[in-house]
Amino acid sequence: MPVTAEKITRVRWFLIFWLFILSAVSYLDRVNISIAGGSIVDAYHLTDVQLGKVFSALVAGYALFQTVGGHLADRFGPRRVLTAGVIWWGIFTALTALVPAKIHGALLLFVMVRFLLGAGEAVIYPAANQFVARWIPARERGIANGWIFAGVGAGAGLSPPLITYLMTHYGWRSSFWVCAIIGLVAGAVWFFAARDTPAEHPRVSAAELAAIQSGLTITNPAPGTKTLVPWNRVVRSRDVWAVTVSYFCYGYVAWIFFSWFFRYLAKVRGLDLKSSAFYSMLPFLAMLMCCLLGGTVNDRLTRWRGPRLGRCGVAALSMAVAGVFIAFGSQVAGVRLASVVLAGGAGALYLAQSSFWSVTADIAGTSAGSVSGFMNMGGQIGGALTGSLTPWIAVRYGWTASFLVAAGLCLVGAVCWLGVNPTRSLTESDQETKLRPQISSDQSPIAAAKT
Repeated sequence: MPVTAEKITRVRWFLIFWLFILSAVSYLDRVNISIAGGSIVDAYHLTDVQLGKVFSALVAGYALFQTVGGHLADRFGPRRVLTAGVIWWGIFTALTALVPAKIHGALLLFVMVRFLLGAGEAVIYPAANQFVARWIPARERGIANGWIFAGVGAGAGLSPPLITYLMTHYGWRSSFWVCAIIGLVAGAVWFFAARDTPAEHPRVSAAELAAIQSGLTITNPAPGTKTLVPWNRVVRSRDVWAVTVSYFCYGYVAWIFFSWFFRYLAKVRGLDLKSSAFYSMLPFLAMLMCCLLGGTVNDRLTRWRGPRLGRCGVAALSMAVAGVFIAFGSQVAGVRLASVVLAGGAGALYLAQSSFWSVTADIAGTSAGSVSGFMNMGGQIGGALTGSLTPWIAVRYGWTASFLVAAGLCLVGAVCWLGVNPTRSLTESDQETKLRPQISSDQSPIAAAKT
């Protein structure tokens, strides 16, 4: 009797796409204030250094709650944790627009609101990485993370034209209301569409479930039975510290573009509002394209030569190239050419993005949320430092010096990747790691065991 092949569904890729949407919304909510920064400075009589404190407050809250957000995702699952996070940051995005213009202590209110916004946004990527660990086979994690973090470029790239349009037609406050509404709608779709594991999702076919489970580095445990990696093992891991220090460097550089690039083009390079909005889109479009390209290259090189080249080699080379672009771009005289070269640096930086998150998902297993949250905390500490240190360096030594510091950190981050072993699992002892067969990304664990 012939067997009819069951149609393989693609539910995991719809949910990855929706994580792309949530990623874009999260960066829309972060970057909107850098576009509205000029209007806020004028309305509240702030300086650039004070505005930098507002920028840093968001990243500080985001950094401090990374590990907490990851732990919540590990315990309660990415569906509920992400939904709660989106509601939280939608509320505080709206509250940014409610700070009265003539109130005494407006700076403190902005700092508090943006800090709490950052705390809510802290769940987005640790929870997404927990989703990847539960839903995405190892052979597909590079491109999956590439799509998720392409949302960074999409959201940040959408911000300049959208926020500029809303500001010029309806005032700067309206932009925050619109961003809040977009976020709440996206969060509602996630809640109704997502499940914590593929086995729980009614639309996942048996064929898709088998395809997913054949490539997982962890087994989805029954509720209440999962074991998390002890924290003392996490903090003693050389690999965790290497990717965390590298991500600190990465975060410092990335946040120059998120926080200061628009202001740099408008104030230092002398572009008008509309021109600044156009040219400030370039780094974020480069991030979007290079996230997808980096994820694809990551997976293909991992299948061809293993994760040492596919994960670590791609990250090290990309960050080194980013440093070169940023160093040269900061010294180009023409504003338009400088924008293009600096955008090339941002794109090269984001070629490495998939490596950070794929490696932490690979080595951390059921604790992917916590471990990636720890790593991302390092990245956001770098980002918080950027918010305040970049204008301080610029005031004393010039904007070229600010970009050269970022270029130097790119090289430090690249060197860190040379010390990462992407096959050393935190869920196994060193001896177990050595005995475990090296599974090709094209093989299932069963097939690997037979070879």
